[in-house]
Amino acid sequence: MDAQGRGRADNIDPADQWVLNPNTGEYELRLAPSAPQSSVPGPRRPASPDTAAGGARETASPEVPGQRRRRSEPEPPAGRRSRRQPVKKKSKAKKVLLWTGGTMAFVLVAASAAGYLYIKHLNDNITSVSDDGASTGGFSKDKAINLLIIGTDKRTGSGNEGYGDAGSVGHADTTILLHISKDRSNATALSIPRDLIVDVPDCQTKQSDGSEKVIAGTENVRFNTSLGQDGRTASCTVRTVTELTGIQADNFMVADFNAVKTLTDAVGGVEVCLAKDIDDSDSHLKLSKGTHNISGETALAFVRTRHSVGFGGDLSRIQLQQQFLSALMRKLSSNSTLTSPTKLLKLAEVGTKALTVDSKLDSIYKLKDLGLELGKLNPKNLTFTTIPVLDNPAEKVKVTVVLNETKAPAVFQAIKDDVSFTAVKKKQAQASKDAAAARLEGTKSAASAVRVRILNGGAPAGSAQETLSWLQNQEGVLKSENAGNADAALSKTTLEYAPNQADQARELASLMGLSGSAMKPGKSVINSQGLPAITLTLGKDFQGAGVSLTTPTKAPDVDSKTTADKVTCAK
Repeated sequence: MDAQGRGRADNIDPADQWVLNPNTGEYELRLAPSAPQSSVPGPRRPASPDTAAGGARETASPEVPGQRRRRSEPEPPAGRRSRRQPVKKKSKAKKVLLWTGGTMAFVLVAASAAGYLYIKHLNDNITSVSDDGASTGGFSKDKAINLLIIGTDKRTGSGNEGYGDAGSVGHADTTILLHISKDRSNATALSIPRDLIVDVPDCQTKQSDGSEKVIAGTENVRFNTSLGQDGRTASCTVRTVTELTGIQADNFMVADFNAVKTLTDAVGGVEVCLAKDIDDSDSHLKLSKGTHNISGETALAFVRTRHSVGFGGDLSRIQLQQQFLSALMRKLSSNSTLTSPTKLLKLAEVGTKALTVDSKLDSIYKLKDLGLELGKLNPKNLTFTTIPVLDNPAEKVKVTVVLNETKAPAVFQAIKDDVSFTAVKKKQAQASKDAAAARLEGTKSAASAVRVRILNGGAPAGSAQETLSWLQNQEGVLKSENAGNADAALSKTTLEYAPNQADQARELASLMGLSGSAMKPGKSVINSQGLPAITLTLGKDFQGAGVSLTTPTKAPDVDSKTTADKVTCAK
């Protein structure tokens, strides 16, 4: 077969690959080299002498070249081998899919190029500032998240001349510590009053000109001075919150007046409720009793109103702000927002411009990852509450507040222990809970019979010796020894023991206030006297000898709380 016969498309039927053989003048089906070649007979020809002698050869009726051989016809005799594999004819549907796939590939490539440019544009929108080492270094997907949200009274942009102090450098006017649980089943938004009296610690900051500066701390001042005052940056507010609560933020975000206006415009407004008519000349809020969809200037006026609600102070305004944020949360998680490409793109545009973030959140990808973690929350399990406070007893005219030392520590501890402030069905299997609780049940040995090695596995320096002295001098555990530091740090204190030492472990767990989950059935170790002993490893949760380490399962009572799924009318 010549080149023309091999390559010309008009010699090949595209459906069945029948090929004209110029030597025979017949069409032949090209098969695999191992298969016999078949020919499609042309017009009937006289039988050759050898055919007549050997018997009559069955001759098929004339066929149209390219027509498929029917299954009822006999198989063609073996002949010359073909050079090509047969190709099945594609159905019309498959051809359409292939064409569409090719088109979609082109569209995706084009979209990727455009998407890259848009992502670069969004990254350019983001303003970030150094965290100055005040945060943990950024959130993790497999851990609880603590995000500090700071709203400043700094006036930027046009239209804000009537709000806030004209010369304000941007104080921490509204501050919320948002804790998202490790399993993402719940979250707590803890408001910190701007007029709360605190100690602001020394703060190392990176100034706008790139220089490093340590700003001296101040005692007994309003919390809002942790930002802006004396050149303090947002990292100083983070340090102040850590000093106040014992909770270190993973990341922070800062928003000004314009953020409230532009974000509410982007989502098409949020629904709030008033229990009475309000006409506040200070905040410029004028709304009638009932529900309203607010955005822009009205939204900003709403979150800044305080004289016309409650007792007319900052604590009353906090309740308005919590209602507003609950409404914003509901709107962001609603189908009207999530299914609208226009709104989502507008949110991306506005959000990246409206917020200043720390240097660990300085890309759209990091913000996207954080948003995905926040998106796992159900609004009904997002609780808004406020740090328990009391009127400042040092003031005749009550202007500021002080920490309620009776209630506040329990709130801080609940957040650190990842305890939900709403009734949430935990993901942990009940069987696992029952097994842990069962470890505490059974007989206990005498304290004098407990033989234990104490290791420091992340507790403050000296904790092992402190615990040893307490156990020996106050609890009668005389067979105890300080075994130094553990090989690795642990977040939780553990007690490992062999099966025949369970009674000793239960006694020590009772003395230490350990939960069943802290008890680890395993093996005994040999102490310095060559005798088997159980092992107590003090983790990062250790708070001092004699302080119970049993994690609370229920959040403490707070003066006020609400969840994001409810519409509460401000009074």
